[in-house]
Amino acid sequence: MFSTLLIANRGEIACRVMRTARRLGLRSIAVYSEADRYAQHVKLADEAHFLGPAPAVESYLNIDAVLAVAKATGAEAIHPGYGFLAENAAFAEACASANIAFVGPSAEAIRVMGSKIAAKRLIAAAGTPVVPGYHGDDQSDVGLLAAAREIGFPVLIKASAGGGGKGMRLVDNEQDFAAALSGARRESKAAFADDRMLLERYLQAPKHLEMQILADRHGHTLHLFERDCSVQRRHQKVIEEAPGPTVTDAQRKRMGQAAVQAAKAIDYVGAGTVEFIAEGDTFYFMEMNTRLQVEHPVTEAITGLDLVEWQLRIAAGERLDIEQDSLVRNGHAIEARIYAENPRRKFLPSTGKLVRVKFPDDVRVDAGIVSNDVVSMHYDPMLAKVIAHGRDREEARVKLVQALAEVELAGVEHNVSYLRAVLDHAAFRAGDYTTGLAEQHHDELVSEPTNIGPICAVLALKEITQGAGVWETTDGFRLNLPHSYRQRFTRYRKLVTVVVTNGVVAVDDNEHEVSDVAWTGSTLTCRVDGQWVDARVIVDRKTIFVIRDGDTERLEAYEEDINRLVHDASAVDRITSPMPGQVISLTVGMGDEVAEGDVLMVIEAMKMEHNINAPRRGKVSSIMCAVGDRVEEGIELVTLEEILESVSG
Repeated sequence: MFSTLLIANRGEIACRVMRTARRLGLRSIAVYSEADRYAQHVKLADEAHFLGPAPAVESYLNIDAVLAVAKATGAEAIHPGYGFLAENAAFAEACASANIAFVGPSAEAIRVMGSKIAAKRLIAAAGTPVVPGYHGDDQSDVGLLAAAREIGFPVLIKASAGGGGKGMRLVDNEQDFAAALSGARRESKAAFADDRMLLERYLQAPKHLEMQILADRHGHTLHLFERDCSVQRRHQKVIEEAPGPTVTDAQRKRMGQAAVQAAKAIDYVGAGTVEFIAEGDTFYFMEMNTRLQVEHPVTEAITGLDLVEWQLRIAAGERLDIEQDSLVRNGHAIEARIYAENPRRKFLPSTGKLVRVKFPDDVRVDAGIVSNDVVSMHYDPMLAKVIAHGRDREEARVKLVQALAEVELAGVEHNVSYLRAVLDHAAFRAGDYTTGLAEQHHDELVSEPTNIGPICAVLALKEITQGAGVWETTDGFRLNLPHSYRQRFTRYRKLVTVVVTNGVVAVDDNEHEVSDVAWTGSTLTCRVDGQWVDARVIVDRKTIFVIRDGDTERLEAYEEDINRLVHDASAVDRITSPMPGQVISLTVGMGDEVAEGDVLMVIEAMKMEHNINAPRRGKVSSIMCAVGDRVEEGIELVTLEEILESVSG
C-alpha cells in the first residue's frame, strides 16, 4: 500500500477519499484553487498546496500544476475523485510517466470508454445491444441533422466525451435542432475540450440502471449489483437507490454479465460503472464511466464494501479476494443529492455564503461544507449527499425522508424540500417510476410557498427590535403595545407586507391567528391558525432565513433604496441576470426586434449553460454586457422597449 496519496479533486469526494486514506494510515495531500483556499478538504488534509485561480482550467484541470505538487510532496499515488481529471487519459499517462500510481484504469481504457461513440461501437461489436442512434464520424451540422431525421424525433443529442448532463439536449422537432446542437457543442467543448456529438433515439419511459464493477490487475472482474438512477432533472441524477426496485433476478444476472463483459473487453482495472437504459425487461448499453460515481455509497451500504479502499488496494497491485457468488445484498439503500439550486426557478444554480449548515447524525452524510463556507459559481453545485440504509426499501425511504427534514441549510437556495417531495410521491413509492418522473410531476413536486415564512420572519424582527417581553405568554398570545407592527419583505422578487395587530398577523390580504409564541435561541415555536409551527429563524443583517422540515425560505427586509431590484410582473423591460455567471453568447443586437421566448443570450454558471429569454415581444434598446463578461445576480443585461405599431391612413 502507498504511504502518501494526493487527491486531485475538491468538495465532498476529496473529503471522502481522505477519510478512507486516514483509516488506512495514508498521508493525504490536498490541492486547491483560489476559491477553495478555506474549503473543508483543505482543512482535512495533512498537507495542502495551491494550484491557481478559481476557474478549473487554471487550477484543478492543470495537469502540470497537479503533477508538480505530487512530485514536490513525494506522493506515490493520485486519486482523481470524480469530475475534473478523473476520466482524462492524458492525465493517467502523465502520472505513469512520472512514476506515480493513478488510482483508476489505464489511459487506453479511459480513452476508449471516454468516447461514447467508440464505446458504443465496441460494445455493439461484443454483442450487447445499444440504444438505436448515430455514432458516426460525420460531425457536420448537416450530417447530424440528416441522421436525426433518419432516427426520428424526439432525439437526444449527447456529447461523446460527456457526463453529468453536460453537452446534452433533448430535441422535439427539426426546427429546434440547430440551436440545440450549437449549445450542446459549446457546453461540451467547455467542459471536456471535445465537441463531438452522438445521437440517440429518445426512449419515452425508460429506467436508468447501472452496474457497479470492480476489477483488479490480475484478471478478476465482478459486478456489485445494480443501482436505479432514474430520478433526474436536467438529465442529472438527484436520487439513486440499490438494488433497483423493478429489477428481476434474471435481468440482474444478464446486466451483470454484460457489464463484466464490457469491462473485460478493455482490460478494465479499478472501480467503474456500466450504464444501461431499460424498458421493461429489455436493456441497452449507454456508456461506461471509468471512475467512481457520485452514487457509490448506496452500493457500499448493501455490500458492506468500501469502494475507495478497494480502489487504493487495486492501484497498489493487490488482488481482489472477493468471488461473485459470495456477494450478498443486504437490505436497501437510497441516496439524495443536495444541490445549491432553486427548483422553483427551473433548478437555476445558487451561490453565496452558507450562514447555517447542519446535517442529521443518524444517517450517512457525505459533505464538504460547514457553516460560513462559500458556494462559488466556478464548480458543480452539489453540496452533499444523504444516504439511508434499511432492512427493506420502505424503511430506507422513510429514514431518508426524516433525515432530510432535519437538514438545516441557509445562505443559498437548495433542493431539500424537493427531494422529500420526490421520495413521498406515489410514483416513487411504487418503485416503477421512470426518467420522466421529475418532468411529468413537476408541479406536484415543487410546492408553492405558504405564509409561514413571512410570519416567522416578522416575529423574529419584532423579537429583535422590541424584546422577548413582547411575546411572553401565560394563557395565550397577547400584545403589550397598542399599535400595529408593520414590516415589508422582498420574497421571490416580490414585495410582501406583513402586519401584526392584536394576535393577528396579516400577510398582504391574508390574516392568520398567531398565539403561544416562544423562542429558544433561534428556534421559534408558535401556533398559526391553531396548528403548531416549529422553525429555525436566522437573521443575517437584512436577510431572514426560515428553516422548517428541511426547507429554507429567504426574505429580505425591504428598503426604498433597493426598490430598483424588486421587479413585479409588469416590470418586464429590464432583463436581469438570474444568477452569477459568465456571458458566453449574445444572440441579439441593438435595435433587434424579439418575440416572447426568444433567446437573448446564454450565461454559463456552475458548468452548465442557461438561456436568458425575452419575457415579451419588444425591441432591444440597450445591452449592458458583452461576451466574456462575468455578471452578478440581479445585474441588468438587456433592456427592451415596446414596439410601436404604425398606423396607416
